[in-house]
Amino acid sequence: MNEIFKISVGISVGDPNGIGIEIILKAFQDKRLFSFFTPIVFAHSESLEKESKRMGFTTPIFLLKDLNTPKRGQLNVVNCWERPFKFNYGKVETAGGVAALSSLKSATAALKKNQVATLVTAPIHKKNIQVKDFNFPGHTDFLNAQLEGESLMFMITEGLRVALVTDHIPLKEIPNQLSKENIGHKLSLLSKSLIQDFGIQRPKIAVLGINPHTGDQGVIGKEDDSILRPLIKQFFDKGQLVFGPFAADGFFGSQSYTKYDAVLAMYHDQGLIAFKTLSFGKGVNFTAGLNRVRTSPDHGTAFDIAGQGMADESSFREALYAARSIYLQRKES
Repeated sequence: MNEIFKISVGISVGDPNGIGIEIILKAFQDKRLFSFFTPIVFAHSESLEKESKRMGFTTPIFLLKDLNTPKRGQLNVVNCWERPFKFNYGKVETAGGVAALSSLKSATAALKKNQVATLVTAPIHKKNIQVKDFNFPGHTDFLNAQLEGESLMFMITEGLRVALVTDHIPLKEIPNQLSKENIGHKLSLLSKSLIQDFGIQRPKIAVLGINPHTGDQGVIGKEDDSILRPLIKQFFDKGQLVFGPFAADGFFGSQSYTKYDAVLAMYHDQGLIAFKTLSFGKGVNFTAGLNRVRTSPDHGTAFDIAGQGMADESSFREALYAARSIYLQRKES
């Protein structure tokens, strides 16, 4: 296979008491992945070896001491923990948060130095990773602070792409973020990503409404009329294919999303409930708008099944392929 299609991918393991390490090991049981990736996992080699043996896996694990010389066809592991992790599956504990943050920081540092081409992150527990130097609601905001550009939370799967104006913020704070300027900025980031990352030269974008039924002509709120409709017209008058606002409750059920290259949702659950209902297990969280490529599976730590061998690695595998595809698209454009 032409070497240009094989990329190095940095992998952070998330909370070790969740399913992160399991889905990583399971994914790379499929040796075909090594034709596309040279994986570099940031954790501790003895931890991965222990879990791999416990689950009966045979993927070769290599302790990598020099990031510039990873082994092909093996799961390279960089020791970013001082000692092997003592697993306590399903438990929210400080040790898990400390290990997750160390893995994420080490992988991000390698990404910034171009020692890995892309980053794929396994799920963190948003509460127990909170420490003095990590005061972020999740990966997206942390990476926004670490990398150049401005982040956009962008959920992708085959036939459906959903981006968010607001993501991990409390519901009561959402109205303050839905200004014409902020929505317009996110719309511009979305359009740029569709062109740069997916090769869609004239993307067609649907914008979901702010209020139920897009306000029903002011009966259920005036924001759709005063903010969204003028903004959408402004984009459309400039030659951009932006349409809406669409009432969110019927938009997905009627399969209207199939007519568009992407959908811009106003807030997290408005877009992600529909997205995960339609794609769970195959969806990917892509942090668009930054100068590096980062993806992750569309699920959390799954503490309820951690350590039981029940975790489905499909979404993690899709995140690997999405990172590679976007990286190569950027190189070509």
